[in-house]
Amino acid sequence: MRWTTRPGWPGNLLAVAAGAITTFALAPFNIWPLALLAVGLFYAGLRELSPRQALGRGWCFGFGLFGAGTSWIYYSIHHFGGASVLLAGFLMLLFTAAIAFFFALPAWVWARWLRRNEAPLADALAFAALWVGQEAFRGWFLTGFPWLYSGYSQLDGPLSGLAPVGGMWLVSFVLALTAALIYNAPRLLSSGRKGFIAAGLLLLVGPWVAGIALKGHAWTSPSGPALSVAAIQGNVEQSMKWDPAQLNAQLALYRDLSLHSKRVDLLIWPETAVPVLKESAEGYLNMMGTFAAERKSALITGVPIREMVHHEKRFFNGITVVGEGDGTYLKQKLVPFGEYVPLQDLLRGLIAFFDLPMSDFARGPADQPLLQAKGYQIAPFICYEVVYPEFAAGLSARSDLLLTISNDTWFGTSIGPLQHLQMAQMRALEAGRWMIRATNNGVTGLINPFGQITEQIPQFEQGILYGEVVPMHNLTPYLQWRSWPLIIVCVLLFGWALMASRMSKTL
Repeated sequence: MRWTTRPGWPGNLLAVAAGAITTFALAPFNIWPLALLAVGLFYAGLRELSPRQALGRGWCFGFGLFGAGTSWIYYSIHHFGGASVLLAGFLMLLFTAAIAFFFALPAWVWARWLRRNEAPLADALAFAALWVGQEAFRGWFLTGFPWLYSGYSQLDGPLSGLAPVGGMWLVSFVLALTAALIYNAPRLLSSGRKGFIAAGLLLLVGPWVAGIALKGHAWTSPSGPALSVAAIQGNVEQSMKWDPAQLNAQLALYRDLSLHSKRVDLLIWPETAVPVLKESAEGYLNMMGTFAAERKSALITGVPIREMVHHEKRFFNGITVVGEGDGTYLKQKLVPFGEYVPLQDLLRGLIAFFDLPMSDFARGPADQPLLQAKGYQIAPFICYEVVYPEFAAGLSARSDLLLTISNDTWFGTSIGPLQHLQMAQMRALEAGRWMIRATNNGVTGLINPFGQITEQIPQFEQGILYGEVVPMHNLTPYLQWRSWPLIIVCVLLFGWALMASRMSKTL
């Protein structure tokens, strides 16, 4: 099996396969041990490569990961972007090839400065720090693409108890550390150095024991009585969503489903359930607000909003509250090409995909207040926003409840919406708070503070989800300290690896 660690096409093909199998560790497959295997193969594949060779090996891993894990992008480009099969396939291939460099660069850095084959324990620790670093970097660079993080594989796995302590980042760190330690175990044992062997065993077993012990631990507590919820899933086809001829039908759909719903504290509609500017729907929203107030309910809905910014009218993807609540939220994390078009002066007009409806949204300000309903603070996330761990933690720490609304119709029957749901579950687990998830066509559900779905409506069905959520207060360690403890650890490990590498080269 030495070919797995050496240069050449066999190792590169294995790297592609290793990246691809990561998809099966995540939703909807959830075979979590495959995450360990994938990371372990990535680590092993860089053992004997030059920096340039490692760059290629890392790119192969990234190509396999994103090629398999984001295949749902092809569905959106082809079915809703108006691209032919060949053009959609080419654009998907181009996207995958470009984003694969998120793994190529860390692999080069690893082979160039951090790798220490002669020190298996230190090497494993530095690799775990690098793994988390690359995940954080691709969640930030050019607005980020925080998708397919290995830590999500542990939502129902043994390490889930660590998520409220250090977030999904800590889970990813432990997965990478474990994979590297397992690979290095023979060399560590053969060294005969009892202190290092004991430390390696502690680092290998300790986090898993802690994860299992903390699984189900309640870090937060109720701040009030349970609230009844009705979340409406309209199941409106994407081809009809922005058709002016279908506007009245859509407004009537949500109105009628709400009028016939049970009396609840919170009535939730999904993203852009009102598919017209808020200013044009004031009469409709006032009517629904009166209805909600008479029922002593708060109605929360997605609606596009137009506001003046620096003497210019800008459009925002928003949420508003009527009835027994108050507040408007403007989305801050926008979806590239779906809500804004990078380099739009060059791309708009080339194909229909670059001219999708509502693809000219502006980014909302960072200092917005939370939504308020029934006397509680609700942290709102619109679609893509819920996949950003640090962003979500900032809003969650100020809240009693979490709310995410989405329209995943763009991705049809692909695995994309189920991956999206899994990330929302992780946010609830990290925050120790209930989350309401309302979507156009699924999965609409209620998620408890342990990341478990308590109620849901199947995909592609129209209906009303009923259930209860409990406002929570107190902060999990992750919400209180965020990623700073892990950042400090990783920086120290990087510094240690760099100094040791430089010293070894001078001797």
